Amino acid sequence: MSETSSATACTNGPAVIRAENLGLTFPTGDGDIVALSDVNLTIEKGDFVSFIGPSGCGKTTFLRTIADLEKPTSGTLSVNGMSPEEARKARAYGYVFQAAALYPWRTIEKNIALPLEIMGHSAGEQAERVKRTMELVNLSGFEKKYPWQLSGGMQQRASIARALSFDADLLLMDEPFGALDEIVRDHLNSELLKLWARTEKTICFVTHSIPEAVYLSTRIVVMSPRPGRVTDIIESTLPRDRPLDIRETPEFLAIAARVREGLRAGHSYEEGSV
Repeated sequence: MSETSSATACTNGPAVIRAENLGLTFPTGDGDIVALSDVNLTIEKGDFVSFIGPSGCGKTTFLRTIADLEKPTSGTLSVNGMSPEEARKARAYGYVFQAAALYPWRTIEKNIALPLEIMGHSAGEQAERVKRTMELVNLSGFEKKYPWQLSGGMQQRASIARALSFDADLLLMDEPFGALDEIVRDHLNSELLKLWARTEKTICFVTHSIPEAVYLSTRIVVMSPRPGRVTDIIESTLPRDRPLDIRETPEFLAIAARVREGLRAGHSYEEGSV
């Protein structure tokens, strides 16, 4: 599928994210680095969209432009109909990083409450929201523990709870399970799908794993090597209720093969453009 045709697919619902001819170039002492080029993409409310591609293809950079952590140098980008800067100031999204990034001197409940403290919520409101989000990620009972007392998977769940605590409709997740072992990763993938079903958030998820992308997503955005371009957008035909053993089904394997083919095509595209 071409960049242009795939980018305009599935635009019936309200757009949460809309990128049009988006580009980002980093100036360096050795010359400019084009991180993103002509990215066209619409993400709708309630979508679970995974971004996959080789290292350095711009997956995380695109997520950071949504979060207003990087500034595009060309094209346009809107988040909930606002500029990324306006969306950031409106606290329109929660961000989950590759590492849990919890403060070791704060308890788990205090780490989760940190955005609420910054936003000026009352102590009672903070306690209520922390309790609710800890229940969502199955961490009830660990409120008084410190990060170093929790496993890596539990720390990531606390990080997700922190991103959910102020109830933004959009969740940006940058390889949150990449450093975890396969068993823990499978469990958290399953839990994330349940969380998505309960909260109906829009989720943008960066991953290097084809099975993870296929298992989680309503749509999979395949990106080429730098400069990052959208080379394919794959609509999932899997049911929303996805037990882990769905990964052994012919339908799942066919989607995974399509993603793998898109990644290979992206490399060919890059080689042909040099």
